[in-house]
Amino acid sequence: MSRSTVHVPLGARAYDVEIGPGLLDEAGARIAPLLGRPRVAILTDDTVAALHLPALARSLEAAGIAHSALSLPPGEGTKSWARLGEAVEWLLAERIERRDVVIALGGGVIGDLAGFAAAILRRGVRFVQVPTSLLAQVDSSVGGKTGVNAAAGKNLIGAFHQPSLVLADISVLETLARRDFLAGYGEVAKYGLLGDATFFAWLESNGPALAAGDPSLRAEAVRRSVRMKADIVVRDETEQGDRALLNLGHTFCHALEAATGYSDRLLHGEGVAVGCALAFELSARLGLCAQEDPSRVRAHLSGMGMKTDLADIPGPLPDADGLMDLMAQDKKVRDGQLRLILARGIGAAFVTGDVPREALRDVLADALAAR
Repeated sequence: MSRSTVHVPLGARAYDVEIGPGLLDEAGARIAPLLGRPRVAILTDDTVAALHLPALARSLEAAGIAHSALSLPPGEGTKSWARLGEAVEWLLAERIERRDVVIALGGGVIGDLAGFAAAILRRGVRFVQVPTSLLAQVDSSVGGKTGVNAAAGKNLIGAFHQPSLVLADISVLETLARRDFLAGYGEVAKYGLLGDATFFAWLESNGPALAAGDPSLRAEAVRRSVRMKADIVVRDETEQGDRALLNLGHTFCHALEAATGYSDRLLHGEGVAVGCALAFELSARLGLCAQEDPSRVRAHLSGMGMKTDLADIPGPLPDADGLMDLMAQDKKVRDGQLRLILARGIGAAFVTGDVPREALRDVLADALAAR
């Protein structure tokens, strides 16, 4: 199977996203040109370390690169001040210098935390993303958003810090549990929904085979997702305008993640899928898109075996007003006004601050009533 490269042209901070099988085994050779001296520090989690750290270590050793690793507990709870402090203190104890490289080996949690640690260590150290989940390969590893969660909400503490290289090894996706793979697929579907109706139609045709393990289809889905994200990031690196489109479904998702305590009750990508369905439902009720669009979104996501509605989330949830209070903590709030990403159709998302509060409450209340 062929490999592909998506270049992210950000001037002095430009980098490549390499996509394809077997990249983990070549990581040492690909990282070596970035190094001022032959050593790196790896941040990972316990689950990923057991599966993939030996292969990464072998490739580094083959390239003559010394390495050390810190493994943190898996899960969203690791994106915290406490774990960030632990990571930074460890990197300092390892005497990681500005000219060195930190490797983030893991999913979105490790990528976000390791990137933030690299951003603030000695006012900025380079890092390489080696994303091991579908969600991280198509979304969080690209674009330079790093950070940790606060008690008030997700990703409220962080920095923009671009990686120096991203190695998206399609082979490692074979080790993902089905639920984790499908959670990542929520972000893949989001790209079609926000800006590429042709891609969404491609996913409707190929999604089941992709989920079943077809490596060529997986590589193509990752490539198209990364290409779209890279194009948006280059236009708007620090989310002053277009980049907010990448948050389709995320304002709902972040509120639901907070409501479920960032627990296994709702994985991030599952929340994105539910959030996209809610965003299209709200768009249809406001007369922005056809009534058939939210049905089509739900049909595809549910056909893939994914969570699509609030009824699919186990355990208690706040009422509509409680969810709206959580949505008000979102980073996209501007001058106290909630800004949502809605859609004029599949592939035609836009950002708006003009959402009637009653319409939003009604959509949430109806979704809660159906539980």
